[in-house]
Amino acid sequence: MTMKGFDPKFVDFPDYIIGITKELWEDRQIAKLHDYYAPGIVVRSPASVVVGNRDVIAATMATLAEFPDRTLLGEDVIWCGRPEDGMLSSHRLLSTATHSHPGVYGAPTGTKLQYRIIADCHAINNQINDEWLIRDQGAIVRQLGLNPKDYAQDLIAREGGPEACVPPYTPANDVAGPYRGTGNENPWGTRLATMLKRIMHAEFEAIREEYDRAAQLEYPGGVRATSFDGADQFWMGLRASFPKADFRIHHVIGREDPAMPPRAAVRWTLHGTHQGYGTFGEPTGAEVFVLGATHAEYGELTSGMPKLRREWTLYDETAIWKQILLQTTAAR
Repeated sequence: MTMKGFDPKFVDFPDYIIGITKELWEDRQIAKLHDYYAPGIVVRSPASVVVGNRDVIAATMATLAEFPDRTLLGEDVIWCGRPEDGMLSSHRLLSTATHSHPGVYGAPTGTKLQYRIIADCHAINNQINDEWLIRDQGAIVRQLGLNPKDYAQDLIAREGGPEACVPPYTPANDVAGPYRGTGNENPWGTRLATMLKRIMHAEFEAIREEYDRAAQLEYPGGVRATSFDGADQFWMGLRASFPKADFRIHHVIGREDPAMPPRAAVRWTLHGTHQGYGTFGEPTGAEVFVLGATHAEYGELTSGMPKLRREWTLYDETAIWKQILLQTTAAR
């Protein structure tokens, strides 16, 4: 496939996404961010909203200074769109890194880390101009011997206190980017989106209906789980913490590609009050905005009965705790 407007060295869109990631991070061609990222790119992560590729370059160098051997292994690129109109990739990565130098995670520990990232990127004419990035911060800090709440509290202090610290991403500080799409209409994406809506509306019977009994599950904090109970515990814990929060699906992609299982990617948010006991402990009444992403693979182990066999869901626990702490006396 020839992609109009893209460098012909990339054979297809997944090759572009995986290829530029390696060039920028592992091959140290950081200056190419001027070419591959639009000057006014908007990068939203749960921790912050960054506008402009110069700030992206600064953040990239800071990360590589702290983790010089970092790798980004592309596990999947679930995508939609056309080269001439723009394409949206939901890129799932497994990252490895050694905490070798001081930085945002404190004094170097020598710890070897492994954690996942999901990045939704819109690209046109060989440039990314809009991005939603979720890194499993909970997994990182736990491997460094911290818990997400304590890390968030320490980060607030190091950034100058509640009034001066970097505000987490919420609708109040969002910046509109050029991408207005909502995905495609492939049935696998629709199936995953429908299941998530049902779970968030307390229809937890959807788990036994949709998941394979042997489903392998990857959740925030580097948590690995299996089967119906693993999915129920994760989704119940999240929803119980924010029982009346507004759940919204923003982007849905489904794909069927040769030599790959049917799969789907959904980007979603949960916005409301921390008013229940669940994953985030004693309710605080804080207003919280959760940016989340879910990838899923389906398979037909029993003829005519395709089920969800693998799932990856990410949100940033440290950004949620930062929002909670900034609204309680614990941060002051």
